[in-house]
Amino acid sequence: MMKVLIIEDEPLAAARLKNLLKEINSSIEVLQIIDTVKSSIKWFSENDTPQLVFMDIQLADGLSFEIFEKIEISAPVIFTTAYDEYALKAFKVNSIDYILKPIDEKSLKMAFQKYETLIPQGQTQNSLLERVGVAMQMLTKKYKERFVTKVGDHLRFIDVEEILYFFSADKVTFCITKDNRKHILDFTLDQLDELVDPSQYCRINRKYIVSISGIIDVISHSNSRLKLILKASDDNDVIVARERVQSFKDWLDR
Repeated sequence: MMKVLIIEDEPLAAARLKNLLKEINSSIEVLQIIDTVKSSIKWFSENDTPQLVFMDIQLADGLSFEIFEKIEISAPVIFTTAYDEYALKAFKVNSIDYILKPIDEKSLKMAFQKYETLIPQGQTQNSLLERVGVAMQMLTKKYKERFVTKVGDHLRFIDVEEILYFFSADKVTFCITKDNRKHILDFTLDQLDELVDPSQYCRINRKYIVSISGIIDVISHSNSRLKLILKASDDNDVIVARERVQSFKDWLDR
């Protein structure tokens, strides 16, 4: 049975959340519904840590962030609020998600899927917090938005969203943009792998980092590998490395 705590000062919102939780997973046990910062601090100091906390941000006697200032909370938190102005601050504590009110079943299910991905069964408390920390870093990490490349005596700015893929050839790194132009970049592919958003770009082998918009076709290849046909490319040997095939499929199907 999964033990959940709800911190919410609106009775109707609390009741709706409790009912939605039971619909999503009948094994969920709502330990208590608390409506103030003061009561929350008292509850955490007197009870065992729940597996998950749903926490409204604006409570009857203040903001729920004050709870973290008074007592250490090791449980993962999903914030619920009618306002989006607190999103960044939410991810500086134990938050794994941030749901805007009114809460619907779809957004709640997505939050639970994120929880289950981050915190598999049997996860210890220490490793749980490590995984939440990694997730928070990913959520707040800033990826590169543009590159600067030299064209003759001029500098050109290339928005990352305009890039179909990156590749290396003869120890030089290039990118191909949506206007089918090739540009030299002063980065290695290993560096680019850290600089671009992994939800938008995928490293498929030692030579290529691709985006969905750069792929024309994906073809089954020998030895359980995959072959890609890329836009504006005459390379007939763009192969997804065997060890990257599953992560590439997961990226396609996210």
